[in-house]
Amino acid sequence: MEAHLADWIRNTPEGREAESILRACVHCGFCNATCPTYQLTGDELDGPRGRIYQIKRLLEGETPGASTQLHLDRCLTCRNCETTCPSGVDYGHLVDIGRATMAQRLPRSGAQRAQRGLLRFALTRRWLFAPAVRIGRALRGVLPSALRAKLPPARDAGKWPRGAHTRKVLLLNGCAQPALMPGIDAATARVLDRCGIEAVVAANSGCCGALDFHLDAHSAAQAKARRNIDAWLPQLDARVEAIVINASGCSAMVKDYAHLLRADPDYADKARRIVAATRDLAEFLPPLLQPLGARRQLALPQTLRRVALHPPCTLQHAQKISGAVENALTALGAELAPVDEAHLCCGSAGTYSILQAEFSQRLRDRKLDNLQRHRPAMILSANIGCLAHLEGAAQVPVRHWIEWVDAVLARQD
Repeated sequence: MEAHLADWIRNTPEGREAESILRACVHCGFCNATCPTYQLTGDELDGPRGRIYQIKRLLEGETPGASTQLHLDRCLTCRNCETTCPSGVDYGHLVDIGRATMAQRLPRSGAQRAQRGLLRFALTRRWLFAPAVRIGRALRGVLPSALRAKLPPARDAGKWPRGAHTRKVLLLNGCAQPALMPGIDAATARVLDRCGIEAVVAANSGCCGALDFHLDAHSAAQAKARRNIDAWLPQLDARVEAIVINASGCSAMVKDYAHLLRADPDYADKARRIVAATRDLAEFLPPLLQPLGARRQLALPQTLRRVALHPPCTLQHAQKISGAVENALTALGAELAPVDEAHLCCGSAGTYSILQAEFSQRLRDRKLDNLQRHRPAMILSANIGCLAHLEGAAQVPVRHWIEWVDAVLARQD
């Protein structure tokens, strides 16, 4: 695709990157076939090809309007189009550039800025979010149904293992997940402990920065990335072997730190080192589970045996990790229910479920229809946003796949 970028962006790093990405697009439209929002509306402007044209015109200097802003906002950034694209178009980074440019060229209304600022402030600070979750659960019976659906019931996290091992890995000191579903981190630590690995959390680390980044606050996201890098590098120097992240949205973000900080002379090399050490739980753990699966002796009860897996977009499209979780589950005795349209987004996408509630709910209903069609006893996923989003309307329990693994291995004791 030929582009003639405006002078104000042509020779900037963002302009050069955008021009390179635009040139890779051959207008084929294959991307629309797997775009969730295009499936809903059938509108070219709500598909990747149409959004690419809108970003192109924006970067060429066309004055943007509210319509362009709306169609870019409706994008889930699921990156399904990247998996489909025969030309390897880096749509994810292009839409990031487009949205950042849009934020500069067409400032949001005061109400929109306030809403996004509140979400950023509340969701990324655990000292605030965790008490708010506890208060919400205490008042669950009187909450509006839409808010109640976003607040999963409290579950006992179980004990954190006390064993010390020579092998150590870092876990993310997350923001929303420890408040909403602390059992995910605890289950991860217990399963790693069974594999002879100690899980360590750097107290001075925190939110990965994804929420800030996707809410037009790139500087805040970069600041969080620098803080985590400063917290993690000494741990890696002390022979911690990897940063293992059990929320696929967060691992996708951390794996993008080198790109996020590519223009920072003080952190570019450090960020590349962090990226090289980062592993999603879905790529780090399955090989370690093979000997545990081989020792499995007990048949699984129906409540654990038949499961449906929802692989988040940040796992299958952003990180290109497919099949690893499925293989681990079947090795431990799971019977995987077939799931149609497994490639499509569930509609969570961070704060999308709040900012684009109608589209989000329609995508969730479609996803749950496919997940529950063959009567699984449980739905499993790999990202906190997807888990909370699906659990709000599912007819069966929804859990992180590591919680299922932890429950199965506990039966061997």
